[in-house]
Amino acid sequence: MDAASTISMATLLLALCTLLASPEISWASITRHYKFDIEMRNVTRLSHTRSMATVNGKFPGPKIVARDGDRIIVRVVNHVKNNITIHWHGIRQLQTGWADGPAYLTQCPIRTGQSYVYNFTIVGQRGTLFWHAHFSWMRATLYGPIIILPRRGVPYPFAKPYKEIPIIFGEWFNVDPEAIIAQALRTGAGPNVSDAYTINGLPGPLYNRSKDTFKLKVKPGKTYLLRMINAALNDELFFSIANHTLTVVEVDAIYTKPFDTDIVLITPGQTTNVLLQTKPTLPNATFLMAARPYATGLGTFDNTTTAGLLEYLPPTVCLPSTPAKNLTLFKPTLPSLNDTAFAANFSSKRRSLANAQFPANVPQTVDRRFYFTVGLGTSPCPKNQTCQGPNGTMFAASVNNISFALPSTTLLEAHFLGQSKGVYTTDFPSNPPFPFNYTGTPPNNTFMTNGTKVVVLPFNASVEVAMQDTSIQGAESHPLHLHGYNFFVVGQGSGNYDATKDPANFNLVDPIEMNTVGVPAGGWVAIRFRADNPGVWFMHCHLDVHTSWGLGMAWVVTDGLLPCQKLLPPPSDLPKC
Repeated sequence: MDAASTISMATLLLALCTLLASPEISWASITRHYKFDIEMRNVTRLSHTRSMATVNGKFPGPKIVARDGDRIIVRVVNHVKNNITIHWHGIRQLQTGWADGPAYLTQCPIRTGQSYVYNFTIVGQRGTLFWHAHFSWMRATLYGPIIILPRRGVPYPFAKPYKEIPIIFGEWFNVDPEAIIAQALRTGAGPNVSDAYTINGLPGPLYNRSKDTFKLKVKPGKTYLLRMINAALNDELFFSIANHTLTVVEVDAIYTKPFDTDIVLITPGQTTNVLLQTKPTLPNATFLMAARPYATGLGTFDNTTTAGLLEYLPPTVCLPSTPAKNLTLFKPTLPSLNDTAFAANFSSKRRSLANAQFPANVPQTVDRRFYFTVGLGTSPCPKNQTCQGPNGTMFAASVNNISFALPSTTLLEAHFLGQSKGVYTTDFPSNPPFPFNYTGTPPNNTFMTNGTKVVVLPFNASVEVAMQDTSIQGAESHPLHLHGYNFFVVGQGSGNYDATKDPANFNLVDPIEMNTVGVPAGGWVAIRFRADNPGVWFMHCHLDVHTSWGLGMAWVVTDGLLPCQKLLPPPSDLPKC
């Protein structure tokens, strides 16, 4: 490219930045205001009542509804004793990393009696996402849907559904989850598991002493859009509706090539939109919808099933509305708990639309390549303490053998102020520091190194990361979530990643675009993204127990040259540590 072309391109980009930043060019976008009061409420499930943190007294929390291009302002006021932050999971947060939410990454926690205003704009996104707390295990009860509608006049790439319904999966604990993780971190043992899974906050009829069941009431001959969200703390889930086929049309707020399936696999942190076509005539039956875990690791897990009911309504209101009796109840068949073959097959079906309106802008060349091992390990037991982890040690988790240690101040502020010394170092390893047969016999030494290490990326660099599961403490699927970005899943496989052979089979045409991907148990997954969002961005396992043990790392993306390529200054009410 000659000098004149370079100047012309810079002028074009500057004009585009100015256009996008101009409040007058709003495409009829609006500002939507919400207030989140974090307050304690008594909630009863499974005949157990406990006081727990809620947003505005609701469990699950309230729905955020907006359109692509809208500005969202949420004032969060903390009335509880716990520290709080809120993460807007999947929102890109272009230039507004201060609103991303992970504690000690982009902000200090909102303490008791304090408030913070999250202020961000939705840019080029539409679909189903969700918000949740991002401090310790507070998201067990603090979560809710984000519904982003297309800009006015822009249709879905499928027929408009008759009705849209959020389906949120969660976990119910009879005791305070904060006490559970505190005990686990103190003793080094695995934490106690949940007592039930929930659909829209309700466990369903398959649990003893459960009086709460979600009922989806539908009409014959209609198409419903189910906006599915896995907000569970620690479990991937299989989901199915008896005698009904679901059509997947979106994953992580990205439209997909439609495909039919009887069963959906959804990891914590993922969202999946499906079309449900109801039966043409009123059936003399009720249909169970059920979800239970996909569990691949060696640790204990909640081996129960949550269920709701799909009930058909008469096609006209003129008919009596009294419930029919003696209806047959059909139940779905779900895969076995560790059906890795189903998981791999389901993942392979997800493809981006990759058309003119919704292109898949996959980086075709790579500036920076990384190979990350992700998995469990151990830490030595502190002196004068008895630990309950493997062989008297403490459970730990890591990326490239670095167990992420949260700082006492925020990484983003340290980066923005140029004061990283004593907060983080930039020597995160690009490759595993201790190579071994990652999916074979584990090494004798399973200790990990604690540290707050980051990778620095220049603005607009194209990045490829191959993430490798390991057999240390057992092979296990890990749903990895990247804040601030979507990425393309260009390849996956079983066994150890081969950097020489495997890239030849990468899909660079229509790979699925996501923000959370499952690293296969005993296998690997490769992703690509362009570092076009300045700031500090957490990448971590969305099984909260693994994040608590240190399975995470951070990317620091530097500013670009143009105004719209720079991180904005912090808001005046940013909480202090």
